[in-house]
Amino acid sequence: MTTATQPIDSPTAAKSTLKKPKPLPAPNTDFYELYGTLKPEELAVVKRVREFMESKVAPVITKYWVEDSFPFELLPAVTELGIGGVGLNGYGCAGGSLALLGFVQMEIARVDPSFATFMGVHVGLAMGSIYIDGAEEQKQKWLPPMARLEKIGCFGLTEPLVGSGASGGLTTTAKREGDTWILNGEKRWIGNATWCDVSIIWARDLADNQVKGFIVENKTTPGFSVNKIENKIALKVVQNGHITLKDVRVPEANRLQGGNSFRDTAKVLKMTRYAVAWMATGCAMGAYEAALKYTQERSQFGKPIASFQLVQDLLARMISNITASQCLIVRQAQLFDEGKLTDAHAALAKAFCTSKCRETVAWAREALGGNGIVADYKVARFFTDCEALYSYEGTFQMQNLIVGKEITGLSAFI
Repeated sequence: MTTATQPIDSPTAAKSTLKKPKPLPAPNTDFYELYGTLKPEELAVVKRVREFMESKVAPVITKYWVEDSFPFELLPAVTELGIGGVGLNGYGCAGGSLALLGFVQMEIARVDPSFATFMGVHVGLAMGSIYIDGAEEQKQKWLPPMARLEKIGCFGLTEPLVGSGASGGLTTTAKREGDTWILNGEKRWIGNATWCDVSIIWARDLADNQVKGFIVENKTTPGFSVNKIENKIALKVVQNGHITLKDVRVPEANRLQGGNSFRDTAKVLKMTRYAVAWMATGCAMGAYEAALKYTQERSQFGKPIASFQLVQDLLARMISNITASQCLIVRQAQLFDEGKLTDAHAALAKAFCTSKCRETVAWAREALGGNGIVADYKVARFFTDCEALYSYEGTFQMQNLIVGKEITGLSAFI
């Protein structure tokens, strides 16, 4: 209130009538405080990963995403971060629980799902194949340099004409001649393939018709070639390749000694499906945080749009999806520790979290209006990257059929 002797624009009047705006809360995607389930030493690792992603990756990643290129200059810093082989124990790997692996992947995807996919392919699929299906000598030889990121790996299972039917329909073949295997065929959508050092190639043995795994040294093996897949709309930072194998000769010493059927391949896929659920949750977290911050700062009709009922409804739906996904995957990690994690558990988590991520990133794009399709506002990256997470490591429908078999006792697979 003012008086006749106190003009409205006087310093005294301003002091008496204007209050300093209350600061708005920062985005909080740990709504149920699930980070507190980690051991203190593991939480410290997750915090280091968050700081690295926010300070080193976030400032540059949109540029690389737009350019469809990979930030190779960041690899030395990733090595120093010490997360090579997180979740794998021994052999120079970072180690830790499966929960730690999940939280690390979630934190990486929270800033960039492409970078999380790069790490998921290298650690989960390539290193994981050797860790799960390799002989002791193979683990000793390959895992330490891969944990140090001195050698980068990829995983070749999907083919141009074979995706969901890989268990019984691989067209890439392996024929044994003495102590050498001859591989022929093609692989497609192989992340890291255009520049990595080591490829885990899965092929059908012509002798017994079983799927077997091979370690192929890309850069020194005749007959091995890769073409980059161009013009993607999702995970553009990941360099996906189309691999051609023409009479590629691999020594028996490089055959994964424990990879003798698709069931052995599936052991690896169970762990990576687990990880994709965490990555999808991280993708949703990143989209939500960007959308919340935007709506707090964007004003229409004289006030922040975050104060509008319909916008708050969107934000509440988003944090609900994220929290439900987090609760599911944290319990999944506990099941693993208890020795109870099944293929159906991993399949349900992958299907649920990727579908909820898809909803969440669409709502984030909606909250940003037209700016939601501009890469500079971050949400567009999460919006499109989610589409790849939804499809790879087994489609939504295939995951549901795995769950369906578990709950009915009847297989719907042909």
